Formats: sequence, C-alpha cells, structure tokens
Amino acid sequence: MLTTQTRSLKPAEVKKDWVLIDADGLVLGRLAALVANHLRGKHKPQFTPHVDCGDHVVIVNAEKVKVTGNKAEQSVFYWHTGYPGGIKERTLRERLEGRFPERVIEKAVERMITRGPLGRRQMKNLHVYAGAEHPHAGAQPQTLDVAALNRKNKVA
Repeated sequence: MLTTQTRSLKPAEVKKDWVLIDADGLVLGRLAALVANHLRGKHKPQFTPHVDCGDHVVIVNAEKVKVTGNKAEQSVFYWHTGYPGGIKERTLRERLEGRFPERVIEKAVERMITRGPLGRRQMKNLHVYAGAEHPHAGAQPQTLDVAALNRKNKVA
C-alpha cells in the first residue's frame, strides 16, 4: 500500500534565497501580490503555513511603480493626528511623489501578508528602495523579471 505523507518544514531546515525585483513600470497591485507570495514562501513546494520559509525580496526603483485607471487620484490614504479635527489625507500620487515613495509598496505588501507575529517577521525580509541602488549586493540576489511573467504586469 502506498502512503503519502505531508512533510512539515522545521525552521532549522529553511533555506532563504534573495530575489531582486526592478519595479520600473510595474503595476503596484500585481507586484505586491507576487512579493507577498515570495515573502510567505508559497512559491516553494515545501511551503509550511506556520514557518517563515519565504525569501528575502529586494525591490529597487519603487518611485517608478505604476497604478492603473484613476487610482492615483481616487485612492486616498487617511490618518489622524490625535487632535480634534485632525484627520489628514494624501492621494496615492502625492505619496509616490513625496519623500518616501517606497512606503506605498511596503504598505501594499503588508496588507497582503497574514497579520500576527509571523507576518511581522516575514515583513522584515522585504527591502524596498526608491532608487536603483541597494546595499544587498553581497547576498547576490537572483533577478526576477516580473514583466515577463504576464503582459498585464507592466504598464506601457
């Protein structure tokens, strides 16, 4: 009789790779979904839900990411200062053109990762940079061409 066993990966057996993604011209939501899957490790055959088995993901050119439709003007981020009448708002375009455009990608990916201690640990494996330079060259990250995976991933 043939028995199949589900193999559960232990934290000591995890092998983490480094992946480099150039976000120039890529669609924000599609990029975030792909990055979230890589951070969780769902692209690996030995995926285990309760273990941090994902890869380190380095994203460069975060300021050049694109959104489709009217999301740049209609997608509004709100926060409150804590004072009466202190609600603030900023559109997606203002955030991308502001001081920290990499936070747009970080927030999009964070919302696709499971909430809790494991999700916070997995988010530490995400490294986003606004420009083309990054300090992780010593890790020799493998380049992932997201635009070649699907024609909808890149805006012309």
